[in-house]
Amino acid sequence: MTTPAAPGAGPSVDEVEAAAYTLATDAPEADGTLEWDKTTLVVVHARSGTTTGLGYTYGAPETAAYVRGHLAPVVAGRGAFDVPAANEAMTRAVRNDGRPGLVAGAISAVDIALWDLKARLLGVPLTHLLGRARPDVPVYGSGGFTTYDDQRQERQLRHWVEDQGIPRVKIKIGESWGSAEHRDRERIAKARATIGDATELYVDANGGYTVKQAIRLARYLDDHGVTWFEEPVSSDDLDGLVRVRAGGLVDVAAGEYGYTLGYFGHMLRAGAVDCLQADATRCGGLTVWLRAAALAEAFGTEISGHCAPHAHAAVAAAVPNLRHVEWFHDHVRIESRWFDGTLDPAGGHITPGADGAPGHGLTFKTADAEPHRAG
Repeated sequence: MTTPAAPGAGPSVDEVEAAAYTLATDAPEADGTLEWDKTTLVVVHARSGTTTGLGYTYGAPETAAYVRGHLAPVVAGRGAFDVPAANEAMTRAVRNDGRPGLVAGAISAVDIALWDLKARLLGVPLTHLLGRARPDVPVYGSGGFTTYDDQRQERQLRHWVEDQGIPRVKIKIGESWGSAEHRDRERIAKARATIGDATELYVDANGGYTVKQAIRLARYLDDHGVTWFEEPVSSDDLDGLVRVRAGGLVDVAAGEYGYTLGYFGHMLRAGAVDCLQADATRCGGLTVWLRAAALAEAFGTEISGHCAPHAHAAVAAAVPNLRHVEWFHDHVRIESRWFDGTLDPAGGHITPGADGAPGHGLTFKTADAEPHRAG
């Protein structure tokens, strides 16, 4: 049930709309545990008077229908400046629907739209509204899918390192649930040869290995100067992550499937990661991402923004314990194609709010995306 804004409390949210758009990938893609050939962007617009905020997530097309049918009535009529109150109302309203997964993505997209709306109503960049702990946000190039042949992997790595000057890059490993470990090792060695010794090399197994397999591989990663081992085992296996973390010098990272703040708390209390990953398009939007960053800081741990780089840009700049944001190939391709106001990662960082545009500075190119409407 909608709670109307109090008299004199400022503008209200008049309307929330959502739509989904699906774009085919530029080549077949896979990681350690999944294959795909398309990516769906779910776009949310929150309107107050003549001002509109933009939010988004990546997920199933049905996410848009859930926003329209379940979350829009909860948010409409609320004060546009009271984003945490709207976030809490959405969280309470979905109790019986199951918050993790698709529903969390829906809440996240609405939350991001509401923060953008608030900043636009105030006429300030989102970085000014949130406050900055740093002017620039480091990024790392991410892709290197297990379906890539040697030539495609090399081209992508060279583009990031040589054309864009990004000093940290990541490839996918754990192919076929860890059953192609020999090829994983070959691809790691070839990636290191391509980028040279001065560039940081990361790997992501997407939970494809067993614990002992990941520990053995961690020693190989040490030999090749790999400094980031993402989801070596399932992120639900906290004990396994702890064991892998103790088995090598490489930093262990996980958390992208955190849909609630409690999930991050369990991971941090277990000592399972050297760097916590959180995804603002999954965990509950910017509201919850900021809380996850504060929780990580309390444990002396850095945080990294998972995927959707433009959704993370401003919020990443607001926290002192940021390590970086993922410049993920699929999402960069979609965001550069369907958004105006995208950022330049040259030199290995982005600078949100630099142009002074209100909100996060993005505008959705509806006409360009409309032929790809999926929901």
